[in-house]
Amino acid sequence: MNRRQFLTTSGATALAASAPRAFAQPGSQDARLRAMLDGFFYERLDDSPEQATRLGLDTGPRAALRGKLSDTSAAGAARDLARSKAQAKQLAGLDRAALSPASQLDYDVVAYQLDRAVGGERFAYGETAGRYAPYILSQLTGSYRETPDFLDSQHRVKDAADADAYLARLEAFPVSMDGELERQKADAAKGVFAPDYILDTTMKMQAALRDQPAAQTVLVASFAKKLAAAGLSPERAAQAEKIVTEKVFPAVDRQRALVQQLRAKAVHDAGCWRLPDGEAFYAAAAEAATTTRLTGDEIHQMGLDQVASISSRIDAILKGEGMSQGTVGDRLVALNKRPDQLYPNTDPGREALLAQLNSQIKAMQARLGEAFNTVPKAPVEVRRVPVTIQAGAPGGYYQNASLDGSRPAIYFINLRDTFDRPKFGLATLTHHEAVPGHHLQVTVALESDSIPMIRRRGFYSGYSEGWALYSEQLADEMGMYKGDPLGQVGYLQSLLFRATRLVVDSGMHAKRWSREKATDYLIATTGIARGRSQGEIDRYTVWPGQACSYKIGHTVWTQLRDEVKTAQGDKFDLKQFHEVLTLGAMPLDILKQAVRQRAGIV
Repeated sequence: MNRRQFLTTSGATALAASAPRAFAQPGSQDARLRAMLDGFFYERLDDSPEQATRLGLDTGPRAALRGKLSDTSAAGAARDLARSKAQAKQLAGLDRAALSPASQLDYDVVAYQLDRAVGGERFAYGETAGRYAPYILSQLTGSYRETPDFLDSQHRVKDAADADAYLARLEAFPVSMDGELERQKADAAKGVFAPDYILDTTMKMQAALRDQPAAQTVLVASFAKKLAAAGLSPERAAQAEKIVTEKVFPAVDRQRALVQQLRAKAVHDAGCWRLPDGEAFYAAAAEAATTTRLTGDEIHQMGLDQVASISSRIDAILKGEGMSQGTVGDRLVALNKRPDQLYPNTDPGREALLAQLNSQIKAMQARLGEAFNTVPKAPVEVRRVPVTIQAGAPGGYYQNASLDGSRPAIYFINLRDTFDRPKFGLATLTHHEAVPGHHLQVTVALESDSIPMIRRRGFYSGYSEGWALYSEQLADEMGMYKGDPLGQVGYLQSLLFRATRLVVDSGMHAKRWSREKATDYLIATTGIARGRSQGEIDRYTVWPGQACSYKIGHTVWTQLRDEVKTAQGDKFDLKQFHEVLTLGAMPLDILKQAVRQRAGIV
C-alpha cells in the first residue's frame, strides 16, 4: 500500500484505555472527538479512492470515487502532509482530560499517527507517512504493480456504471505512473534510488505487464471476464484495450526508461545507510515498525539470541525424527527438498496446495471458539498472488474484507515456485495469514461499531505481525500439530525465520551487510530455499525495519500473556485475554497498558 495508509503507522503513545466503550452522549467531549475523528477519516477517504473501494465505501455520496485513483504526484504528497498538520492542530485543541478513558485511547493513537505522518517530512524522499520505503519505484512499490492487482481483485463490475468507472480508473492509471516517475526523478537527483538487483527485478515486473498484447494483460482480460459475468457488452473491453495500448503502455515505457537509466549507475549496497541521512532513516523506520527505540545493535543481538534458542528446539524434534546429521539449517534444507514434502511445480500442483490451505483454514475455524469469544463474521478465501507481480511479491499477505460484505477477505500466497512452499510449513503460514492470525485480528476491529472508522483499519506492524506470529504459537498450543512433528517443525521454522529477520535486517541497514551475506545467513540458519530467501532479503532492502516487527511484537504478546497468567493464576481466562483485540489495533506500549489495566495489574 502506498502513502495513503490512513495513518496506519506503527508507534507508541502515552495512555491506553481498556474499559468497555459506551457510545458517547451528544454534546459530550467524547462525541466531539468521535465526530472529529470521523471527519478526519472521510477527509482522507476522499483523497484515497482505492481505500474507499477496498472498504466498500465508494457508494452513495462517494460513488464518484469508484472512477478515480490516488494522486501520486509530489503535489498530492504535499497536500497529504498539509492535511496531517491541520488535523494535528485541530486535535490538539480538544481537552483530552475531559475525555473518557476509551476516548483518550482514540485521541492518543490518532495524535501519534498524525505526529508520525508529519515527522517523516525531514527525510524529503521516499514514503514515510506509514511504512517507511525509501524508493518510489521498486519491486514492491509503485502503481505499475499495485494498480493492476487492485483493479483485478478489488474493483467490482456489477453494472454499466461500475464498468465505466473501471475505464475511468484505467485512464487515470498512466497519470499515477507519471506522478511517481517525477518523484523518483527528483529523489534520484538526491542520490536516492534502489540498488542494482532491486532495479533488475523491477524491470522484469514492468516487462511482465508491458511485453504482451494489451488484450492479454490482466487490465483487459480481467475486465472482459467481469463484463461477461455482469451480462454487459464486450465493447467496453475493446475500449480498455485501446486505453492500455495508447496510454498505459507508453507510461510503463517511460518508467522503464528511467529504471534502465538508474540501473546503469546503481550500486550493489543493500542498506539504506548509504542514503542521505540514511542511518537516521533506518532508526526511524525500525521505530515505526517495532514501536520501540531499540538500536540496530540491540535488534541484531536480540535476533542472535533468539536464533540460538529456537534452533535448539528444532534440533530436538529433528533428532526424534532420525535427522541428526549436520547443523539445524542443513537438516532443514534437506527437509525442504524431500519429495514427500513438495507439490509439483505445475498448475495442478498449485491447485492441490491451495486445497490444503483451505482445508487447514476450515480445521482451525471449527476450533476458534475454544480460544475466542469474538470471531470474524466475514469469510476469508485463499488465492495465489497474480502471476504478473509474483516475481517481486512477498510470500504471503492478507487483504481485509469490504465493510458492506460484498467482497471476502483474501489470503494471498505466492506460488511462483511450489518448491519454495514445502508441505510441513503450510499450516503455520495459514494460521499467520488467516485464522487466528491477520484475518481474525483485522476483521474483529473492522466489524466493531464502537471503534472510530479511522482506527478500524489501523495497522501497527509490531501489533499486527506480532499477533499473527503469536497466532502460530497459539495453534501449536491448541494441538493443531498433535501427531505431526514435522508440522511443528514448520511452526518453529517460522519462529526461527522471524528471529533471523532481526539479524539480517539490522545486518544490512545498520552493519552494512551485503545482499549475499544476508541471503547466505538466512539460508544457513533457517533452511529456507534460496529462491524464497533471496526474495525475502530483497523485500527487507526496500522496506527497512518492517521485518523486525514480527518477532519483537510476538515477544510482547507472549510476555503480556505470561504476565497476566501469573497475576491471575487459576482465574486466568484465555478468551478474555484475547478480547483486547476488540479495542482495535494499537502501538505495543499502549497494548501493554491496556492488557494490564484489563487484568487489574496496573
